[in-house]
Amino acid sequence: MKKISVSLSGHQTSISLEPEFISELQRIAKIKNTSVSSIISSIDKSRGQNTNLSSAIRVWILNTIKNS
Repeated sequence: MKKISVSLSGHQTSISLEPEFISELQRIAKIKNTSVSSIISSIDKSRGQNTNLSSAIRVWILNTIKNS
């Protein structure tokens, strides 16, 4: 696991993800011409209250790859 730090709603938070997911998130951000923080913020806003942010990010990455 690797931790990345992002700012969500003005608060710093750390997210633990496997390096492969971090690499894929960075690759997708580059393709979409946006920042990793922006993507994570969007995922955070759209996830359910009972969904862990790291899990929501993994599912988002998987869905993005599947729909490419």
